[in-house]
Amino acid sequence: MLWGAGPKSMSAAGRRRRISPLTLRILAINIMALALLLAGLLYLDQYRDGLIEAKTESLEINGTIIAGALGESAGIAANGVPVLNPAGARTMVRRLVSLTGTRARLFGERGGLLADSQVLISAGREVQAGVLFSEISARPGLLRRTWDHASEALRHILGGDPDLPLYHEARRQRAGDFTEVEAALVGRVVSKRRVSVDGEVIVSVALPVQHFKKILGALLLSAGTADVEAAVGDARLAIFSVFLAALAVTILLSLYLAGSISQPLHHLAEAAEAVRRRPGHRERIPDLSARNDEIGDLSAVLRDMTGALYDRLDAIEGFAADVAHEIRNPLTSIKSAVEVLARGGDATFQARLIAIIEDDVRRLDRLIGDISDASRLDAELARAEFEPVNLISLSETLIDISGATASEEGPEYVLEIEPGIEIDPGASRQDRFTVPGLESRLGQVLRNLLVNAATFSPLAGTVRIKLSHKGQWVRLSVEDDGPGIPEDKLNAVFERFYTERPEQEAFGEHSGLGLSISRQIIDAHAGIIRVENRKDDNGHICGARFIVELRTTLLQDDN
Repeated sequence: MLWGAGPKSMSAAGRRRRISPLTLRILAINIMALALLLAGLLYLDQYRDGLIEAKTESLEINGTIIAGALGESAGIAANGVPVLNPAGARTMVRRLVSLTGTRARLFGERGGLLADSQVLISAGREVQAGVLFSEISARPGLLRRTWDHASEALRHILGGDPDLPLYHEARRQRAGDFTEVEAALVGRVVSKRRVSVDGEVIVSVALPVQHFKKILGALLLSAGTADVEAAVGDARLAIFSVFLAALAVTILLSLYLAGSISQPLHHLAEAAEAVRRRPGHRERIPDLSARNDEIGDLSAVLRDMTGALYDRLDAIEGFAADVAHEIRNPLTSIKSAVEVLARGGDATFQARLIAIIEDDVRRLDRLIGDISDASRLDAELARAEFEPVNLISLSETLIDISGATASEEGPEYVLEIEPGIEIDPGASRQDRFTVPGLESRLGQVLRNLLVNAATFSPLAGTVRIKLSHKGQWVRLSVEDDGPGIPEDKLNAVFERFYTERPEQEAFGEHSGLGLSISRQIIDAHAGIIRVENRKDDNGHICGARFIVELRTTLLQDDN
């Protein structure tokens, strides 16, 4: 598949969006929270019921005072029984309720209407003063009316007032028209709620009028709840005003928050898409690390990741070129030998050509094996779990193996352990030389260094492994008595396919990947590997020293 081909990427689809879905989600969540709060506050049924209950209690208190006054002012009939004076009762009822703003009606003990505070007596004629229970307020504005209707609808949807009986007032009123008045005539105090034709709740309280134990009649006090509804409406309107202000602030803050999140993420996605579509170019990831938040961390990680990706791509390209170059040499040699062999010749000459072909085949096999090992190394090191590795035991084991397999003229292997500076005086020597890592790979590094040192050591020379530690670092060095390394090649020896072999060694015995693989392993262990020449007191080179430094504790960012 070509780079950039295939299904449409998410980032390409994201660039076509005019509105960020993340912005919409942030707005929706914040506005939904405000809307739920608004719905709960606008319900206000407890507040409204409390006001109506307070009005009912006020009616009951006022009624108790008025009923008591009416009872005390009762006259005595000829038979000695106390009775209400209708004329005096009318005057007293009007005067006593004038300050309360309520409507009072007095019914006699037989149920007839004796007095009504809304009926005036003028020149012996009754004049109806009005039928409204509350003062008519100024007509509210359109916004207020609309909002009141909406909040009332919400209140009913949420289960507001139960169905109340309709308030009906007969032309000639009697106690039987009001159930609470009938109850008051038998000595009980009863309150009742009704609803008028225009939707106003009317609260009434009926109380008995008594002179001592004698019930003389019933007093009915009534009041509308327009003032209550106005107070609730004012509260709702205030809440709505606060809601509008909070909504505006919420939208602005949500847009700012979404912009501070979605825009940087959009830029990072575009940069990542550019990396995907153009892997051959080093695209720059925006540096947002100055934000000091998770997006800044993401930016830094993406920058590091793309940097590592580009380095890996460069390494793969370089490795592929080096492999092609190294494989081409033995293949060219084999091809030439086969062409010459095909032309014939004596048996001795053919045997020499076959020997050359066999050497090149072995060289290819060794080269392909090392290349395969190097290509698997990164994946293996990335998946592996580090375990404690004791460098003393590892060195002793490899020295025993190297000594057992070496020829009689080969070098002598010596292990020297230096005390260094102890971290914990109570720790054992074994513990102080234990590092976290992969024992097989660290053994591979030490084996490569021992083989390299043995290759350059003179006959009956000495290869020394020295161990020391300082602070949290363990130092392992491998020294030989060979000719050393040219000063300008101290860094080049760790490059792939670099070979600098002794004259007595046959060509192609080594692939030139051993030290490169060793550095790759040590880098994966967050360690250091380097090389230097050993010099005597006169400054003459007397051998090479490869140095490996490893931590005794695993870093938090490692592995």
